[in-house]
Amino acid sequence: MLSLLRTSKAPAQNPATAGFCVLAWRGALIVQLVSFLQLNRQLFNNNVPTHIGVPPTMFEKSKKPLLRTLVAALGFSATLSAVAADPLKVGFVYIGPIGDHGWTYQHEQGRQAVIKELGDKVETSYVENVPEGADAERVIRNMAKGGYDLIFTTSFGYMNPTLKVAKQFPKLTFEHATGYKQDKNLGTYLSRSYEGRYVGGFLAAKMTKTKKVGYVASFPIPEVIRDINAIQLALDKYNPGTEIKVVWVNSWFDPGKESDAANALIDQGVDVVFQHTDSPAPIQTAERRGVYSVGYASDMAHFGPKAVLTSIVNDWGPHYVKSTQAVIDGNWKSEDFWGGLAEDTIRLPISDLVPVDVKAEAEQIIADIKSGAFHPFTGPIKDQSGVEKIPAGIAATNAELASMNYYVENVKAELPK
Repeated sequence: MLSLLRTSKAPAQNPATAGFCVLAWRGALIVQLVSFLQLNRQLFNNNVPTHIGVPPTMFEKSKKPLLRTLVAALGFSATLSAVAADPLKVGFVYIGPIGDHGWTYQHEQGRQAVIKELGDKVETSYVENVPEGADAERVIRNMAKGGYDLIFTTSFGYMNPTLKVAKQFPKLTFEHATGYKQDKNLGTYLSRSYEGRYVGGFLAAKMTKTKKVGYVASFPIPEVIRDINAIQLALDKYNPGTEIKVVWVNSWFDPGKESDAANALIDQGVDVVFQHTDSPAPIQTAERRGVYSVGYASDMAHFGPKAVLTSIVNDWGPHYVKSTQAVIDGNWKSEDFWGGLAEDTIRLPISDLVPVDVKAEAEQIIADIKSGAFHPFTGPIKDQSGVEKIPAGIAATNAELASMNYYVENVKAELPK
C-alpha cells in the first residue's frame, strides 16, 4: 500500500483569484494617480485657469497629502501582491520508506534542506514506497493534477513514467534521479557514485585477506554495473588478482534478501561486502560475521562500527535547493546534472579501522578525483571478452557511463539476461 501524501504546510489560497483582485485594485489606483497628476499640471503651471473658483494655495496645501496617500496605497498593493502569491509546490516521489537509512533517507534529507533554506517560499510533499511502473505513473500524474509546480522522482524505474507525465503537463517542471531521458521541462540528476566505489575498491584492495570482495546488487542497470566495474578497476590496480563476487536481489529495499545475499557472499570467502541496496542489513550482517563492509547512500558506520571502512554518502540538498530556487526565479533549464566528489554531492567518511597510511592514500585519490587529475574510467578499459571499450588515455564520457551495460575485464560474475 502506498503511504498518504505528506506535506510540509497547509495549502495557500488560489493565486489566480487573489492576483487578479490585487492587480485590478492596483490598476485603479494608478488611474487615479495619473488623473491627479494631470489636474495638478493644469493648476500649477504658468497658465492656471481662473474660472475654477478655487485659490491655488488650497491646491498647494492639499496636493502633497494626496500624493502621499496614493503612493502609500500603491506600495501597500505591491505588498499585498507579494503576500497573495502562493508558495511553490514541490513534490517528491520515493522508492522506499524515508526511514530506510539509505537512499530514500538521503533524498528526504534533501527535501528537508529545501524547507530549511527556502522557508515559506515553498510547500513540499512526498509519497514514499512507490513501486516502479504503473503505480509510479499514477502518483506522478496525481501530483501534476494536484497543482504541483516542481516534481522530483527519485528512482531509475521512474524514468519513463516521469517522461510520459512531463509531456502531458508541459507547463510544470520535472526532475528524475539516475535516468538519462530529458525534455524541455524534464531534467535529470545523479551522483557520480562510481567515484566513491573506486575509493571503496582501493580500501577493499588494501584490507582484504582473502582477495575476495562481494557486492549485494539490486538491478542490472547502468548505475549498478558501472559501480561494480569501478571497484574491479581499483582492485586490479591496488591488489591484482582480487575478484568481486555479485549476488542480485532484484530489489532496492528488502532487508531479508539483502542479509541473505551478504551471508551467501561471506560463505564464499568474501571479507569485504559492498551493497547497492537501501537498507543497512548487509552492514549489520558483515558486523555479525566479522568482515568489513562499505556503506551506501548514507553514513552507515553506526550500524557496523567494527565493519564499515567507509560509506558513499549522497548529499542531495544543494541540488534540490538550487533547482527549486531556479523554478521560483523563472530561470530553470533542463540539464543532465552529474554531482560527484568535486561538487560535494558525495562524500566518503573514512573509518579509523583503516590504517593511517592507507587512509592518507585514499584521501589523495579523493583529492585527485576532485581536482580532475584522475578519472576512474580512464582507458585502456576492456570488457570481459577483451574488446576495448575506452581507448588508452581517454576518460569515459557521461554518455558512455550512462549507458554502460558490460562488465570490465576481470569481473568473473555474469550479467543477468
